[in-house]
Amino acid sequence: MKALGLALGMLLLVATLAHAQAPVTGPLMEKRAITLEFAKQVAAAAEQKAAENNWTVVIAIVDEGGQLVYLARRDNTQFGSIDVAIRKAVTAAAFKRPTKVFEDAVAGGRMALLGLHSALPLEGGLPLVLDGKVIGAIGVSGVTAQQDGMVAKAGADACGCVPAPR
Repeated sequence: MKALGLALGMLLLVATLAHAQAPVTGPLMEKRAITLEFAKQVAAAAEQKAAENNWTVVIAIVDEGGQLVYLARRDNTQFGSIDVAIRKAVTAAAFKRPTKVFEDAVAGGRMALLGLHSALPLEGGLPLVLDGKVIGAIGVSGVTAQQDGMVAKAGADACGCVPAPR
């Protein structure tokens, strides 16, 4: 009986090994990723622009996948701008373009864009692009959309992450 069990065990082991596949070893991409320190520096440059103009804003920095890395809320900024700033940053990261592109398209009559699940068509979100790759995004909310865009651009400019015009 023991011999039969041992033989079946060996047979199962041999069958398993025969069907085992080699690990996948394809080429991998090397990516740059936003660190907390990097996000803080981008936000600090954006916050400086807001402070120069006495604008109360929220500044959100997300990674390439749209996950929040850093959030700053200037004193006396309405709390509704927290979600808006994050959504602007997520939109810019997800679609790899400034949120102003969506705002302009909707203003031009492209109402179908309002149906895009994660797109917020308001200026103030910019992708952060290094070496032609989106590494994250900045979103700003609290003043007018145009002013939000100016604050976001100050943050993106500070890290050299301004995307090429589309």
